[in-house]
Amino acid sequence: MASGIGSLPGEEFAEAVRMVFGELPDLPHLPELPARGAIAAMTGRTLGVVAELGFDLQPAGWRLTDAPGMDHRRARSLLAQDLDVLEEQAQSYVGELKVQVAGPWTLAATVERPRGDRILADAGARRELAQALAEGLVAHVADLRRRVPGAEILVQIDEPVLPAVMSGGVPTASGFSRHRSVKPPGASEALEWVFAAIAGAGARSVAHCCAADVPIGLLRGAGAQGISVDLDVLAAEGYDALGAALEEGDRVFLGVVPAHDSAVGSGLPTEVQVVERVLRLLDMLGFDPDDVRGQLVLTPTCGLAGASPPYARATLSRLRDSAARLCGD
Repeated sequence: MASGIGSLPGEEFAEAVRMVFGELPDLPHLPELPARGAIAAMTGRTLGVVAELGFDLQPAGWRLTDAPGMDHRRARSLLAQDLDVLEEQAQSYVGELKVQVAGPWTLAATVERPRGDRILADAGARRELAQALAEGLVAHVADLRRRVPGAEILVQIDEPVLPAVMSGGVPTASGFSRHRSVKPPGASEALEWVFAAIAGAGARSVAHCCAADVPIGLLRGAGAQGISVDLDVLAAEGYDALGAALEEGDRVFLGVVPAHDSAVGSGLPTEVQVVERVLRLLDMLGFDPDDVRGQLVLTPTCGLAGASPPYARATLSRLRDSAARLCGD
């Protein structure tokens, strides 16, 4: 299969939905359009899903508050409007549908407490945030299933900041120090709540991280049913964990096409180049392609929000055609 990571360029949501369903018919995703502002970017989008807690938007970014502020209410309203569009465009769709939210640790590292600094600094606040995200996802999945009855929901948990959280690499608000590292048991617990909520809602999950040092084993141990990585940056030690995921039947999303026009120089890789890259990876890991093709999903290396619209469309098309070639269609 082929799919996208989530974000796309532009501001026209209906057009983005039509493009995704047209170019990625086997595994379309709910588009994110950050060009529409903070309420439509990854953090704001996810806060529109989080249950019960309130947030508002400050010059420094999103902040936890006693009640939803105007921008938080706008984020929820925009998400509802976008789901209305999705419902209209996908009335007859049958198959998997992927949606994306920021994970509990990326949220904790990017959202501020009421009195400053990140939620990451407060163990009680980050626990409350993770549990509110888990609760919100249950309602989100139920809403999606009602709107698109033929869809099997796949929830992608985006955790780009997780490696920095675990290594003590997240700077404090002053910039002069770093937040204390979160040890694996603590990091796993918050993720377990989220993945368990997704499973309990009748959906499947995949964890996405486009950093070099993706903690694949921790994410899988916490309950992720799939792993999404950027092959352009994945560190050597990540390949063994990727092989273990394939060995145990998990789905693996491979970022194989650059997400930005500037990264490609002479243009997109050809279908042959994409397929050869995947086959080289499988050979290195010791897998027969025929045994694991059904577990693989080809994606861009990361979100496409920074790409030009023509490049974004061409990327999705190239991924679809490459996946078909890999399967011998």
